Formats: sequence, C-alpha cells, structure tokens
Amino acid sequence: MKDDLAFPEDLISPARDILDPAALCDAIDAARKAHRDDKVFRKEAIRLLNEARDAGRDRIAEDFTRNPRNSGPTTRAYCWLTDGLVAAALHLAQTHLTPPKSKPGDFALCAVGGYGRGEMAPQSDVDLLFLAPRRITADLETLIETVLYVLWDLRLKVGHSSRTIKQCLKLGAEDYTIRTALLEMRYLTGNRPLAKELENRLWAELFHGTERDFVEAKLAERAARHTRQGGQRYMVEPNVKEGKGGLRDLQSLYWIAKYVHGVSDTSQLVALGVFTKEEYAQFRKADDFLWAVRCHLHLIADRPMDQLTFDMQVTVAERMGYKDRAGRRAVEVFMQDYFRHATIVGEVTRIFLTKMEAAHVKSEPLLDRVFRRRPSVAEGYEVVHNRLAVADEKTFLKDKLNLLRLFDEGLRTGMLIHPDAMRMVTANLDKFDEEMRSDPEAARIFMGTLLNHGNPERALRRMNELGVLAAFIPEFEPIVAMMQFNMYHHYTVDEHTIQCLRHLALIEHGDLKEELPVASSILREGVNRKVLYLALMLHDIGKGRDEDHAIVGARIARTVAPRLGLKPAEAETVEWLVRYHLLMSDMAQKRDIADPRTVRDFAKAVRTRERLDLLCVLTVCDIRGVGPGVWNNWKAALLRALYRQTRRALETGLEDLNRQSRGIEAKRALREALPDWSKADLDREIRRHYPSYWPGLHVTAHKVLAEMLRDLPADEIRIDLHPDEDRDATRALFAMEDHPGIFSRLAGALALVGANVVDARTYTSKDGYATAAFWIQDADGHPYETDKLTRLRQMIRKTLKGEVVPREAMKDRDKIKKRERAFKVNTAISFDNEGSEIFTIIEVDTRDRPALLFDLTRTLAAANVQISSAVIATYGEQVVDTFYVKDMFGLKLFSEAKQKQLEARLRLAISEGQERATS
Repeated sequence: MKDDLAFPEDLISPARDILDPAALCDAIDAARKAHRDDKVFRKEAIRLLNEARDAGRDRIAEDFTRNPRNSGPTTRAYCWLTDGLVAAALHLAQTHLTPPKSKPGDFALCAVGGYGRGEMAPQSDVDLLFLAPRRITADLETLIETVLYVLWDLRLKVGHSSRTIKQCLKLGAEDYTIRTALLEMRYLTGNRPLAKELENRLWAELFHGTERDFVEAKLAERAARHTRQGGQRYMVEPNVKEGKGGLRDLQSLYWIAKYVHGVSDTSQLVALGVFTKEEYAQFRKADDFLWAVRCHLHLIADRPMDQLTFDMQVTVAERMGYKDRAGRRAVEVFMQDYFRHATIVGEVTRIFLTKMEAAHVKSEPLLDRVFRRRPSVAEGYEVVHNRLAVADEKTFLKDKLNLLRLFDEGLRTGMLIHPDAMRMVTANLDKFDEEMRSDPEAARIFMGTLLNHGNPERALRRMNELGVLAAFIPEFEPIVAMMQFNMYHHYTVDEHTIQCLRHLALIEHGDLKEELPVASSILREGVNRKVLYLALMLHDIGKGRDEDHAIVGARIARTVAPRLGLKPAEAETVEWLVRYHLLMSDMAQKRDIADPRTVRDFAKAVRTRERLDLLCVLTVCDIRGVGPGVWNNWKAALLRALYRQTRRALETGLEDLNRQSRGIEAKRALREALPDWSKADLDREIRRHYPSYWPGLHVTAHKVLAEMLRDLPADEIRIDLHPDEDRDATRALFAMEDHPGIFSRLAGALALVGANVVDARTYTSKDGYATAAFWIQDADGHPYETDKLTRLRQMIRKTLKGEVVPREAMKDRDKIKKRERAFKVNTAISFDNEGSEIFTIIEVDTRDRPALLFDLTRTLAAANVQISSAVIATYGEQVVDTFYVKDMFGLKLFSEAKQKQLEARLRLAISEGQERATS
C-alpha cells in the first residue's frame, strides 16, 4: 500500500512533513533486521508507528492553530496521516507479523464512511472494509486480526468489516447504514479490480432504481436525528455533528446527491441546477466553518467530542480568533456566527432535500387524488407537491409586496412554502428597501401575518431564516442567531422571541387555560392584540449592546411601532411594555409580595388595568419562551398573586394596601381555622406575635405554626414538611427557641441536604420563640417526594442540634461543575430603604452555588443583622438573593458607612466561597 500513496498537495502542512509512508515502512524493515526477537521487534515497530502518529498529529495541530479556520486542508491532512498509518500497519502485519507460509489470498482494503469520503477530524473513527472475492479464508482472518491489533495499539478507533462482494450487496440491501458507508467507499490498497468490481455492482445491482427508497430513508433518518438532538437549530449547547444545521445534515446532502446524481463532489450540483453558485458558496462556507469547530473540539478534548458545551465554546472561540466587541463577549460573537452558519446549512439542505423529495415522492393513490380537497390558493400561486409555489416568478415580482404576501398566504392555507419560492425570496431581499418598509400596505400585510391566522410561529421562523425579518425590520438583524452566554436561556434571542409569540398564540387559542388561568382569562376578556404581539416581538430587540437592553429596545419600539401602522397611543404602550417588560417578573421573583409596599410600588408603576393585563401576559410568555422547564408552578403562583393583588389595588385604591388591614384579615382567618381552640388560647397565640408576622404567611402556615408552638418545650425543635404542589415546592416550617443567627443555621441545614431555597421568612415571637417558613425544591426544581421527607427531617434536625457543622460538611458539596465555570457573573449588591416601610432590602446578584445562601446569611448574622425574609430568584448560573433586614435595634440600615462595611463583608464571603467551589 505504501506504493499506492502519492503525496497530495492540498493539505494544511506539506504531506511529507506529516508522514512519509515509504520511509516509515523502511524504518520498520530496519527494525526487523536489528531485532530478531519477535516481541522486542513488535514493541519497537509499535513505538515507531506511535512516534509517526504523534509527530504527524502535532504538525497538523500546529499548522491548524496558526490557520484556525482552514478546515478542508486540515481534515484531508488527518485523512492522509491515517492512510499512511494504515499502510504501515498492513505492511508490518503482512511482511513481519504473520507466518511466512500464510496465504491470505486476494483482497482489497477500502476506507468507508467518513474516512472513505476523505474527511477526518483529529479523533474520527477509522472505518475499514476488508474485501474478499469469494470467502474470508482463515489466513486472511489472521492477517486482518493482526492489522487490527496494530491499529488498536496505536489507540485508533477502528470500525471494521470483512466481507465478500456478495455479502456487501446483501447487507447493503437490508441496512441503509451499511449502504451509506459503502456509498462512500474509497480504495486504499490490494486488489484494485476487486474494489472496482464491488463499486460497479453496487451501482448496477443495489443503488440503481432504489433512489426513491434511499431518499425517503435518509429524510426519515434526518428527522429522527433532529428529534433526538432537541428538534431545534438554536439549542445553546449544539451538537456540531448530529444537531440540526450540523455536519450530518451536509453529509446527508452529499449522500443523496451521490446516490441520485452520481456526483463525486458537491460542486457538481451547480452544473446540475440544484444550487446556484451563490448557494453553493454559502454551503462551502458553512461546511468549512463547522469542520473547523469540530476539529478544535477534538483537539481541545483530546477525544471524540461533538457537543459544543459552554466551557468548550469559550475555548473554541479563543482558538478561532474571536474577540470581545461592543459589550459582547468573544464567545457570544462566535456562537452567533455558529448559529448563522447552522441556518445556512438548514437552508441549503432544505432546498436540496425538498427537491429530492419532490422528485422521488411516492404517487398518491388515485382515489386520494380524486376525492381529496386541494387547498384553494390566491391568484399568482399554485400547489406543487403539496407546497405553496409561485405560478410565474416574473409576474409575481412586479409587485415587491408579494414577497411579504407569500408568508401570509402560507399561513392562511396551512401549506409549507415550496423551496423554489424560498430561493426566490432570498435572491430578492434587496427589494426590502426604505420605500417598502415605510409602505402602509406592507405594514398591514406583516401585521396580518402576525395576527390573523392563529399561530404565526411557522411563518416567522421561515421569514427569519430567509432573512426577511431582518430585511423588513432592520432593527431585528443584530439579534438574529444572537446567543446569550448563560445557562438560563435555552435559545438564541431571535428564536426566544418566536417561542414567546408561539406561547402567546397557544394561550389565545385556549390551549393552556388549565395551566394559565389568569393569562387565559385576560385574553378571553380582550386586549389590544396589535400592541401585545408587537411588544412581545420587540421586547428583546435591544440585546447585545453596552446599554440596558430594555432602554435600547424601548427606543427602537418608538420608531418601529408607528412604522408598522400603530396609532400614537398604541405605539406609546408598546414602548412602555418593552421598557418595563422585566418589571413584573422582577417584582414577583425578587421582592416579597407579602409586603404591601411591593404591590403598592408596582401598582404605581403600572398605573392602569390595561397595562397590568398586557404586562402580565407578556411576562408569562417571556418566561415560558426561555426554554423547557423554566416555567413552573412557583413562578406561576407568584405572578398570579402579584397580578390579583395589584388589580384589586387599582380597582379599590392603594390606601387599602397596608400591613394593618392585612394583619386583621390574617388573625380573623386563624380564628376560623382553629375552631376547637379556646378563646384564651387563641388570644394568647395572636398576642405572642409582632405585626410583621401576619401579612407574610397564608392561614394554612399560621395554623400549623400555632399548633407547633403550643406547649413547645424550650429544648425542642419542631419541623413540619409539607409538599406544596400548587407552588412546585416543599414547605418547611420550623418552631424552636430563638437563638442569634437562626436564619443562617436553617439555611446551612437545608444546603447540607441539597435543598434549593426559593423563599424564606423567619419571625421572633414576643415570648422568645423563633418560627420560620422555607419553601424548598430538590435538585430538579420539584417538591421532595413523600418517601424522602423522613430522611430530610432527620438530617435537618441533626444539623440544627449541632451534630453536623454545615460549614465543614459543605466543603465537598459546594462545587461549581467544570462545564459551568466558563460563565462570568459579576457581583452586584444594593441597599434599598424605600422598597419596604419597615425593612432595608439588600439585593445580592451573583454566581449561584450550593452554599451561597448559607455564606450570605452567616455573614449577615455575624454583622448583627436580623433577617426577616429572603426571596431567591435563580436564572441558570446567576442568582438574586433578596433579604429584608433590620439592624440589632430593629431599625433600617440607614448608615452609609455601615452599608459599605457590610457590602465588603458580603463580597468577601462570595469570593472566598467561589474560590472554594472552583478549587
């Protein structure tokens, strides 16, 4: 085989500098002469092969690092290196390691799969086919086994098969995976006519006449693969090989092109009219980019690695030369490039595969064709293979507004748009000029697409992928494929926007009325749909700048809304919604909504019932559009409570919102909940608590705590754990004798059992007892299962009694996972004396980790700060812990000097904790 290899000239490094197969075989022959002992010789030969492999890999990696986007010559270089190593392994086995009398007979050694195609990443599999004319003899089996052992000693991942031509044809007919691997067969060495015979017979006996079946199989395989990978092109940790818009999609295109058209290179598809030159250039660009990313992943991981995880994204971006720019990290710029290339892959593969599908789709049965109702399409359109097509392109383009009408017609008829029509759109994006953007008719068509046909998701996604959204609303262009580098957002900004609109349409259609009763009733009663849909579409349009995205977005909305035909009052409401789209979410998740001041301040900001309704629905859609599992009953309960209290305040007046009136209601409710208690016992229970105790808890908690406090001995700790299914949390109630730092001790106990605290409040009674209510979730964000509550209770009790010291026990558990360490979260600490009438609100926005709440509360306790309640809002790797506190005298923390001193202590606790967590 060494003589079959000619030095190629299109590699990242000179072929001879990577590996000289003849010289390597000569070195193996010389080693045989020098070492007559078989074991010593074999060891020396493997050493020579390993050295050659390492030297070759090092040279390729070195030159690729200098040219980090030059992927084609790099993948060919790894293929050349592998060819040389396989050649040398076969030479070693045939010449020196098999018995002299061995007669393996005629055979051909071929590369198949990706190796056969000549594209290899640093850690790609080596797929080999040992081809025999009639049968695999015992001597050939021995040779094959010897070659494989040599390759395994080189730590190559070898996939192999040994078959006759007849077996190849039979297995290829039964299994599309085998058939696809054979389609990419490349002769390496041995009996060339034998390999040629297999190739000829594959085309004549297996491939010919089965094109339709192969196309259908590949399309089904592609759909299944996309489903396995999450079904979205814009998942924030994409799989470069298997994901939607990844390399496998391009390979599917190549397989089908070769199978159907017999092409040996995808460039031939231009001459066949499948692609235009421009489309093919885009295809090549995307292919080169994705291969570069995959090669870097393999080199960084030093193993097969195709998942672009968060930690890998940072390193790959750095290796590919990306830099921070305009308020965005280099990794975010890189990932935006990645998703834009993935979109191109989707575009060209869809054009190609749909053409193939159209050409090879099975005929409909005659009765179906006769009786099935064809969709009625507007003038200028026709139906081609059940897709919406343009009847005459020239006529169609005489009115450039038809480029917008196409998507509206697609939604109206419920039909997919034909790929030729989509190509026409991308070829004419220049027609989306200022004249068109300011045309009221264009605005009417666009808003109709958004509002008139049920769910606009499909049309918007297609418009986005084809560049229409960015062309018609240029302000949208910067957020196309923009990744938000955090663990909270599952999608790119544009895809998140489309997901939000999808959820709005589902609520409006009544699909979520059981799950979202408030949002559903708001839409049922009626809102200004134009305002709501447009506000949701523009809510994140300001992302990716140095300035607060809500402020930037509001400025953009001020321009875009009138352009899209909204009246001044409507445009003003859209602007307000975009500017304050996070207000309700922040108030609900970061503030204590049991504090009347929270609701009063929110009501003052919202001002009208109309804005409250619109903001509530927008907030629900925004959270649900972040990704699967982000919305839960806890957030739903908080938003529902804030909405209902604010609505009541707007209807009855803000003066009704005060602690005294809430306290009176709470005490009356407790008396009704404890009918068996004597009046004296009830009076004692009500008198023992300070006024702050009553507004913060529901009567169900007041009732349980009253029973826990009744006859409570001074040395006893009482714990009640109760699944609160309505809130997706477990309610943990505590009653015990009061001690300094009680909140911190409870936080430490809960951290130690792995509980995530989402809300907490503690109270001291006038007679020296402490009561506390914590809402906790397990690691998956759910209430604890009933069978785990007993162990949970035992562990908490041990910690509270001092049998376990949380600070020591937490050391091994307070760790940040490796893949999450790439995230940078700046710490921000603020003090607010206006947000509550009787407490100072300390908000700590920082990096989340298991022991954070314990560290913060311990620091506050050491500074003699009394914690009344804590609200915890988690956003992926980021957390906002909000504490309602007083000083040791029961006063707010007004002193600026003390605030600065306390902030320094909190920052020190955070930095020391993070150091421990990453060590």
